[in-house]
Amino acid sequence: MIRFAADTDIPELHKLLSQVNLVHHIGRPDLFNIGTKYTNEELSEILKDKDRPILVYTDPEDKVLGYAFCIVQQILNDNIRTDVKTLYIDDLCVDKEIRSHGIGKALYEAVCAYAKENGFYNVTLNVWYCNQDALRFYQKLGLDIQKIGMEKIL
Repeated sequence: MIRFAADTDIPELHKLLSQVNLVHHIGRPDLFNIGTKYTNEELSEILKDKDRPILVYTDPEDKVLGYAFCIVQQILNDNIRTDVKTLYIDDLCVDKEIRSHGIGKALYEAVCAYAKENGFYNVTLNVWYCNQDALRFYQKLGLDIQKIGMEKIL
């Protein structure tokens, strides 16, 4: 089942957020510490924010097995960019113990359905290059590269 996250999901959200953080820490320890992305209070505030919807995939006992943190982004009256409303996927995770069972795809499709129902132009996300599994997953779902960030470490 896919539904919007609630305060009661915060402990399970933290568990999954830690899994994502560990992937990033292993891939880029120069940029990511081991730790908690949000406090309980921050998560609670995000859950109240209509511009930051969080969808969760749950098992029959309502245990969270995956999530998609989203952020509404809108460009209006910009000098060079067109007026668009984007649903940005800030974070998508499926519990590492049950990946490759279609949960991530179901979450992504639910995000797209939500975006389409609510008049968004597109759905976007970023993938850290060190997370090749995620990159392959999104490419398999049909996402195309929109822009590429580059760096030179000094």
